[in-house]
Amino acid sequence: MFKSPDVTQLCPGDPLCSRVFDLTGNQWLANSSYWVIVKPLRIIVIVLIAMLIRWALHRAIRRLTSTTSRASMPALLKPLKERAAATAEEGQFIPERRRQRAEAIGSVLRSFVTAVVFTLAALLVLGEFGFNLGPLLASAGIVGVALGFGAQSLVKDLIAGLFMLLEDQYGVGDSVDLGDASGVVETVGLRITTVRDARGVLWYVRNGEIIRVGNKSQGWAMVVIDIPIGFVNSEQAMAVMRTAAKAVADDTAHATEFLEPPDVIGVETMTVDGATIRTIAKTTADGQIPVQRELRRALTEALESSGISERIAASRLLPRPAAPYPTGDGTSSTT
Repeated sequence: MFKSPDVTQLCPGDPLCSRVFDLTGNQWLANSSYWVIVKPLRIIVIVLIAMLIRWALHRAIRRLTSTTSRASMPALLKPLKERAAATAEEGQFIPERRRQRAEAIGSVLRSFVTAVVFTLAALLVLGEFGFNLGPLLASAGIVGVALGFGAQSLVKDLIAGLFMLLEDQYGVGDSVDLGDASGVVETVGLRITTVRDARGVLWYVRNGEIIRVGNKSQGWAMVVIDIPIGFVNSEQAMAVMRTAAKAVADDTAHATEFLEPPDVIGVETMTVDGATIRTIAKTTADGQIPVQRELRRALTEALESSGISERIAASRLLPRPAAPYPTGDGTSSTT
């Protein structure tokens, strides 16, 4: 007569093995229950938890870098100082520059979170298979150091690009001076910034190589115009120029571009050709160039219509005393 095997001998002290043997009657399946049932379940749980954590973190990052109100600032960018002059009215879209910054920062954070979460999950799965993680982690550390030395310029570019975005040093459409390249920023990336100069040349600048940035499009700008007046009466010339500058500031086409009224501050330099009068005006960043051109035109026409330009031209035709030069006997001569 067939005698059933003793479960206590097949599965000593293992309730799972005993339970599987009772259900299936298969000795091999009972003895392998830990690897057939427990291990796969643990791996599945690890993967599911990793995906859940990744989803939760990605969702949090998207909420930080986006906004439910189209006219408000993304939450991640609120602590940063707002440097650009506000040109959009309430209820309009978020500026393109701010949206690009939020998307770039969010993309970097999501990639970093994905790499960290799935790396930890992979290590836990390898541990479930019985791998000794000590030598693996040591080898990974050595490989990481080697890659760090070989790609330190790439890491430098990425870190510089990330801080550039966080600090809002410049954005698409800004007029910048990066040292060797000056012009309008066309694209901003974590590794490369492209700048189009005045001649149409497109410059690709690595972020890690940018030592200093001169941004001509943030906040406000200053218009400085120097006009030579020769040897005419400076008070008369300044009075005419003040009237012309005030007329430009009062013009509805340029009134919104002035942050402060223009000011004719007086004689800036004095040379053998006469005096130079300086006019300054504080404007918006976008209005600097049109205001500068309009002021220069208005000041020149005002001097011409008042007749001062003719006196300036006449003063330049007057004979000048020759500059003394040294002679061999230690004296000076003007001949």
